Amino acid sequence: MASEILKGKGSPLPEENASSPVELATELTVAWLTNHNNRINADEVPEFLRTMHRTITELSSGSRQAEPEREESVATAEFTPAVSVRKSLASKDHIISMIDGKPYRTLRRHLSTHGLTPEEYRERYNLRADYPMVAPSYSEARRAMAHKIGLGAKGRKSKSSAPAAAKPGVRKARNAETSEG
Repeated sequence: MASEILKGKGSPLPEENASSPVELATELTVAWLTNHNNRINADEVPEFLRTMHRTITELSSGSRQAEPEREESVATAEFTPAVSVRKSLASKDHIISMIDGKPYRTLRRHLSTHGLTPEEYRERYNLRADYPMVAPSYSEARRAMAHKIGLGAKGRKSKSSAPAAAKPGVRKARNAETSEG
């Protein structure tokens, strides 16, 4: 039954062989749990089953009254930080993500996998605008490597050598060279 609905065959609740919303929600939940790409804790299964049942009931009745409540509960659950701000910045070698509590040298790629920009991340967890996205030791190592290979040296050299090259009388006029020869 669930596979027919997922493939687009038949209506969600056929007249002659009507399944209850509980049975349909159970079938869909089991199908979802057997997918190896979905990783879920056992504690989250009852809430998923309730959400599935509520959605099926809403779809079968055409009602959308429970939707704002669900969005508010999801919003509060998503924005609970995994660690405190102090703990996230405790080490110079890594920054601990407030999303999953794991250490990262740089947060940008991690945030992009969650669909966030650094500004949205700072806003979500009420962080200051100068909250770092890169661990201090990693930033220093990148800086040292850039200096070692000479990045940024062109600007410093051209500024220091500019006054020496501008001495008067050093250049010969082109007309003088051609008239002698």
